[in-house]
This record gives sequence, C-alpha cells and structure tokens, in this order.
Amino acid sequence: MGISCGLLAIFGGVFVKPWLAYRQRRLELEASMVAEKAAQYAAQTERLEQRVRVLERILTDRGHDLAQEIEMLRDERPLN
Repeated sequence: MGISCGLLAIFGGVFVKPWLAYRQRRLELEASMVAEKAAQYAAQTERLEQRVRVLERILTDRGHDLAQEIEMLRDERPLN
C-alpha cells in the first residue's frame, strides 16, 4: 500500500502535472486568439457603423451634393 501511494505520487509529479500545465497554456493561447479575433470584429463593426452613419447623413441631408459625398467616400475607403 505504501509503495503504491509513492508510485502514484511520482506518476502524478512526472506525468500529470506537466500535462495539466500544457493544457492550461493551450487554453490561455486559445483565449488570447479569441480575444484578438473579437477585437478585429469590433473594429470592423465600428468602421461599418461609421459608414452607415455617413450614408444616412447623405440621404437625409438635402443640402449636400450627393455625387460629391459619394466621391469623398470612395477616396476614404482603405485598400485591403
């Protein structure tokens, strides 16, 4: 009984502890990748919302020249 407890402790220290550390590190990396992807989606959503606001302003403000506003939007569009 004493020998089996000792072997179990050695097994846990040699195999289980590093495996748990590996799993934790992998989960941390996955979490950081998910957070980065979420930040990218948030930035893209913000850009799209800004463009929609501009389009709404163009459509509702009759004092602006529509063609000039559209050309300005084309000039501001980032190249991907």
